[in-house]
Amino acid sequence: MGKYSTRAFFLGLLGLAFANLDHSLFALVLTQIKQDLGWSEADRGLFLCVTFVIAGLVVTQIGVLADRYGRKRMLLISMLLTPLFVVALAFSRSTPSMLLWRTLGFATAGAQSPLTGTLVIEESPPRYRGLLSGILQIGYPLGWALAALLLVPLVWDGDADPAGYRRIFFLSLLGLPVAWLFYRYLREPPAWEQARAAQTEMPSTRVLFTRPYRARALSLFAGQFLQVFAYGATILLVAYFQESRGWTFDTARTAVGWSYLVGSLGYVAAAVLGEFVLRRRAQPEPDHDHVAAAFAYAIWGASTVRDTTLAFCATTFFFYGATAVIFTFTAESFPAAVRATAVSFSGSLGVNLGIAFGPLVTELLVPQVGWAWAFTWAGIVPLILGGFLYLAVPNTRWVAAT
Repeated sequence: MGKYSTRAFFLGLLGLAFANLDHSLFALVLTQIKQDLGWSEADRGLFLCVTFVIAGLVVTQIGVLADRYGRKRMLLISMLLTPLFVVALAFSRSTPSMLLWRTLGFATAGAQSPLTGTLVIEESPPRYRGLLSGILQIGYPLGWALAALLLVPLVWDGDADPAGYRRIFFLSLLGLPVAWLFYRYLREPPAWEQARAAQTEMPSTRVLFTRPYRARALSLFAGQFLQVFAYGATILLVAYFQESRGWTFDTARTAVGWSYLVGSLGYVAAAVLGEFVLRRRAQPEPDHDHVAAAFAYAIWGASTVRDTTLAFCATTFFFYGATAVIFTFTAESFPAAVRATAVSFSGSLGVNLGIAFGPLVTELLVPQVGWAWAFTWAGIVPLILGGFLYLAVPNTRWVAAT
């Protein structure tokens, strides 16, 4: 690997960690926000659904803009806007204002994942693109773990001062120096510049529905949607531990923080297997089965804090292992001219819609069937179905040539 490829990888990893730290802050205090604003479970689920749906549509268009105007340019805009929107949550005193700033904050934070991943793939040596882009995704669980285990406890004691949760949103400002590093040390990928120079018309989402791309774009979108629909249910884990199992906030955040930290190892293991041992298309289905089994034990079998935490560690390990492969597989399925558009549509839009409706369905089911059955129908079943969809996608690797 060259010096610049290594630099792009580590800066991308740092950027993704802080982008997902921004996202995690809101999810960690869902119980406190629900109590503060007087929401019901259905209200909370609907709020999450609306924010993720709108943010997902915005992310897709940011991907289109990145294919038109450059990965680095759109990344910098997203990185500068995200802290402003997240900090605004600290001053929100009503549901409409909370809805506005959460939607904008998640849209700009969420856009950083496909844009950073695309940039790193296009700057990496062909032999190691899958490995590096897979390991890059550990920025997601690292951001959650950094927030839950280290930074949030430094500024807020959730058990002693539940009403003071708003101060954690100021932690988002820690990501601003990373934007300067991106500006100073990264460039637009040559692959994008060459593809852009050769284009006769501006890319748009419509191109994904033309004959060369339609089947794989829709299959990848559906698989990603079902996978993250299941994950969306787990956004409620901190709330579940407090509201159903009676854990303190400190115990709940620690359990979730450790599960995300262990989950980061799943990215590394899957990236190595996907690059050197298995075809990427063959990995998501068995990984999804493992996730479903571990999740089922965590909900139905584990009773102590230790056993539940270990079960969720196993859940995140296999879940993020599948996610590492899926991102690379999606990026490799499309040429450079439409890659950011495709990753934003088949990847990020599927993610945002899944994460929108997963919590909503879970929250609607909880009063009817209880938390365990709600997690079963909204989490375990979609995982199993989603794994099989990836087997229908051709194992094309456009990125080898671009």
